[in-house]
Amino acid sequence: MAIILDGRKISKEIEKEIKAEVLACSKDGHRPPHLVAVLVGEDGASKTYVTAKMKACDVVGFKSSMIRYDDTVTEEEVLNEVNRLNNDDGVDGYIVQLPLPEHISVEKIIDRIDTTKDVDGFTPANFGKIDQEHHSLLPATPMGIIELLNRYKIETKGKHCVVVGKSHIVGMPMSILLAGPGDATVTLCHIHTQNLEEHTQKA
Repeated sequence: MAIILDGRKISKEIEKEIKAEVLACSKDGHRPPHLVAVLVGEDGASKTYVTAKMKACDVVGFKSSMIRYDDTVTEEEVLNEVNRLNNDDGVDGYIVQLPLPEHISVEKIIDRIDTTKDVDGFTPANFGKIDQEHHSLLPATPMGIIELLNRYKIETKGKHCVVVGKSHIVGMPMSILLAGPGDATVTLCHIHTQNLEEHTQKA
Protein backbone atom coordinates (compact mmCIF):
# COMPACT_ATOMS: atom_id res chain seq x y z
CA MET A 1 0.00 0.00 0.00
CA ALA A 2 1.34 3.42 -0.96
CA ILE A 3 2.14 5.88 1.83
CA ILE A 4 1.97 9.64 1.32
CA LEU A 5 4.89 11.29 3.09
CA ASP A 6 3.60 14.62 4.38
CA GLY A 7 6.70 16.80 4.37
CA ARG A 8 4.80 19.92 5.41
CA LYS A 9 3.42 18.18 8.50
CA ILE A 10 6.84 16.85 9.51
CA SER A 11 8.48 20.24 8.96
CA LYS A 12 6.00 21.82 11.37
CA GLU A 13 6.82 19.18 13.97
CA ILE A 14 10.54 19.83 13.56
CA GLU A 15 10.01 23.58 13.79
CA LYS A 16 8.29 23.12 17.16
CA GLU A 17 11.11 20.89 18.41
CA ILE A 18 13.84 23.32 17.35
CA LYS A 19 11.94 26.29 18.77
CA ALA A 20 11.71 24.52 22.12
CA GLU A 21 15.46 23.78 22.06
CA VAL A 22 16.31 27.40 21.25
CA LEU A 23 14.03 28.62 24.04
CA ALA A 24 15.66 26.23 26.52
CA CYS A 25 19.12 27.42 25.50
CA SER A 26 18.05 31.05 25.88
CA LYS A 27 16.80 30.35 29.41
CA ASP A 28 20.24 28.92 30.20
CA GLY A 29 21.82 32.19 29.13
CA HIS A 30 22.95 31.20 25.64
CA ARG A 31 22.35 33.39 22.61
CA PRO A 32 20.26 32.01 19.74
CA PRO A 33 22.09 30.52 16.73
CA HIS A 34 22.93 33.02 14.00
CA LEU A 35 22.59 32.10 10.32
CA VAL A 36 23.90 34.38 7.57
CA ALA A 37 23.02 34.15 3.88
CA VAL A 38 25.20 35.75 1.21
CA LEU A 39 23.18 36.56 -1.90
CA VAL A 40 24.82 37.77 -5.10
CA GLY A 41 22.79 39.15 -7.99
CA GLU A 42 19.07 39.15 -8.73
CA ASP A 43 18.29 35.50 -9.45
CA GLY A 44 14.61 35.09 -8.62
CA ALA A 45 14.81 31.51 -7.38
CA SER A 46 17.78 32.36 -5.15
CA LYS A 47 15.98 35.32 -3.59
CA THR A 48 12.92 33.17 -2.91
CA TYR A 49 15.02 30.41 -1.33
CA VAL A 50 17.01 32.76 0.90
CA THR A 51 13.90 34.65 1.98
CA ALA A 52 12.31 31.33 2.98
CA LYS A 53 15.39 30.48 5.07
CA MET A 54 15.20 33.84 6.84
CA LYS A 55 11.51 33.29 7.63
CA ALA A 56 12.25 29.79 8.93
CA CYS A 57 14.87 31.25 11.25
CA ASP A 58 12.33 33.71 12.63
CA VAL A 59 9.86 30.90 13.30
CA VAL A 60 12.28 28.84 15.41
CA GLY A 61 13.96 31.77 17.14
CA PHE A 62 17.26 31.91 15.25
CA LYS A 63 18.92 35.19 14.44
CA SER A 64 19.34 35.64 10.69
CA SER A 65 21.12 38.12 8.46
CA MET A 66 21.29 38.59 4.71
CA ILE A 67 24.29 40.10 2.95
CA ARG A 68 23.49 41.37 -0.54
CA TYR A 69 25.83 42.07 -3.44
CA ASP A 70 24.97 43.02 -6.99
CA ASP A 71 26.26 40.82 -9.80
CA THR A 72 29.19 43.16 -10.50
CA VAL A 73 30.88 42.26 -7.21
CA THR A 74 34.39 40.91 -7.67
CA GLU A 75 35.50 37.43 -6.71
CA GLU A 76 37.98 38.93 -4.26
CA GLU A 77 35.21 40.85 -2.49
CA VAL A 78 33.15 37.70 -2.02
CA LEU A 79 36.21 35.79 -0.78
CA ASN A 80 36.89 38.59 1.70
CA GLU A 81 33.31 38.34 2.94
CA VAL A 82 33.72 34.59 3.38
CA ASN A 83 36.91 35.18 5.38
CA ARG A 84 35.09 37.69 7.58
CA LEU A 85 32.25 35.25 8.27
CA ASN A 86 34.74 32.47 9.03
CA ASN A 87 36.33 34.65 11.71
CA ASP A 88 33.13 36.09 13.17
CA ASP A 89 32.37 34.28 16.43
CA GLY A 90 28.86 35.72 16.35
CA VAL A 91 28.04 33.72 13.21
CA ASP A 92 27.33 30.02 13.72
CA GLY A 93 26.72 29.10 10.10
CA TYR A 94 26.26 30.64 6.69
CA ILE A 95 25.41 29.92 3.09
CA VAL A 96 26.73 31.48 -0.09
CA GLN A 97 23.70 31.10 -2.30
CA LEU A 98 24.27 29.53 -5.72
CA PRO A 99 24.38 30.18 -8.61
CA LEU A 100 27.05 32.87 -8.64
CA PRO A 101 27.89 35.15 -11.59
CA GLU A 102 30.13 33.49 -14.18
CA HIS A 103 33.17 35.60 -13.26
CA ILE A 104 33.19 34.18 -9.72
CA SER A 105 34.62 30.69 -9.18
CA VAL A 106 32.16 28.59 -7.18
CA GLU A 107 34.96 26.15 -6.38
CA LYS A 108 37.15 28.89 -4.88
CA ILE A 109 34.30 30.24 -2.77
CA ILE A 110 33.27 26.83 -1.42
CA ASP A 111 36.87 25.84 -0.69
CA ARG A 112 37.27 28.96 1.44
CA ILE A 113 34.22 28.28 3.65
CA ASP A 114 34.95 27.14 7.21
CA THR A 115 33.75 23.52 7.36
CA THR A 116 32.22 24.07 10.81
CA LYS A 117 30.03 26.86 9.41
CA ASP A 118 29.23 25.17 6.09
CA VAL A 119 25.46 24.96 6.50
CA ASP A 120 24.98 23.64 2.95
CA GLY A 121 27.51 20.84 3.47
CA PHE A 122 29.20 21.70 0.17
CA THR A 123 32.86 21.88 1.21
CA PRO A 124 35.00 18.92 0.08
CA ALA A 125 35.72 17.99 3.71
CA ASN A 126 32.03 17.81 4.64
CA PHE A 127 31.03 16.09 1.40
CA GLY A 128 33.71 13.48 1.96
CA LYS A 129 32.29 12.62 5.39
CA ILE A 130 28.73 11.95 4.22
CA ASP A 131 29.00 8.18 4.51
CA GLN A 132 30.78 8.25 7.87
CA GLU A 133 28.96 7.51 11.11
CA HIS A 134 30.14 10.77 12.64
CA HIS A 135 29.62 12.92 9.58
CA SER A 136 29.63 16.68 9.75
CA LEU A 137 27.11 19.01 8.12
CA LEU A 138 24.93 17.46 5.41
CA PRO A 139 23.32 19.04 2.33
CA ALA A 140 19.83 20.17 3.32
CA THR A 141 17.62 18.33 0.83
CA PRO A 142 19.16 14.84 1.24
CA MET A 143 19.19 15.31 5.01
CA GLY A 144 15.53 16.33 4.89
CA ILE A 145 14.62 13.24 2.86
CA ILE A 146 16.41 10.93 5.30
CA GLU A 147 14.67 12.65 8.22
CA LEU A 148 11.32 12.21 6.49
CA LEU A 149 11.96 8.50 5.97
CA ASN A 150 13.03 8.12 9.60
CA ARG A 151 9.98 9.94 10.94
CA TYR A 152 7.73 7.61 8.98
CA LYS A 153 9.84 4.63 10.13
CA ILE A 154 10.56 3.57 6.55
CA GLU A 155 13.42 1.07 6.52
CA THR A 156 15.89 1.29 3.62
CA LYS A 157 18.20 -1.52 4.73
CA GLY A 158 18.31 -4.23 2.08
CA LYS A 159 15.94 -2.37 -0.23
CA HIS A 160 16.57 -1.20 -3.78
CA CYS A 161 16.41 2.59 -3.98
CA VAL A 162 16.55 4.57 -7.21
CA VAL A 163 17.80 8.16 -7.16
CA VAL A 164 17.09 10.29 -10.23
CA GLY A 165 19.67 13.04 -10.72
CA LYS A 166 23.36 13.12 -9.80
CA SER A 167 23.92 16.71 -8.71
CA HIS A 168 26.38 17.32 -5.89
CA ILE A 169 23.61 19.16 -4.06
CA VAL A 170 20.95 16.42 -4.02
CA GLY A 171 21.38 13.28 -6.11
CA MET A 172 24.97 12.31 -5.32
CA PRO A 173 24.80 12.84 -1.52
CA MET A 174 21.36 11.20 -1.45
CA SER A 175 22.72 8.05 -3.07
CA ILE A 176 25.66 7.98 -0.63
CA LEU A 177 23.39 8.34 2.41
CA LEU A 178 21.10 5.56 1.19
CA ALA A 179 23.93 3.18 0.33
CA GLY A 180 26.10 3.99 3.35
CA PRO A 181 24.18 4.64 6.58
CA GLY A 182 20.95 3.44 4.93
CA ASP A 183 22.39 0.06 3.85
CA ALA A 184 20.31 0.12 0.66
CA THR A 185 21.22 -1.05 -2.82
CA VAL A 186 21.20 2.14 -4.85
CA THR A 187 20.81 2.83 -8.55
CA LEU A 188 21.80 6.38 -9.48
CA CYS A 189 20.12 7.56 -12.67
CA HIS A 190 20.84 10.74 -14.59
CA ILE A 191 20.38 12.45 -17.94
CA HIS A 192 22.35 9.77 -19.79
CA THR A 193 20.58 6.82 -18.17
CA GLN A 194 18.82 4.63 -20.70
CA ASN A 195 15.38 3.15 -19.97
CA LEU A 196 14.79 5.34 -16.91
CA GLU A 197 11.28 4.00 -16.40
CA GLU A 198 12.61 0.46 -16.23
CA HIS A 199 14.97 1.42 -13.41
CA THR A 200 12.36 3.31 -11.38
CA GLN A 201 9.90 0.41 -11.62
CA LYS A 202 12.46 -1.82 -9.89
CA ALA A 203 12.69 0.41 -6.82
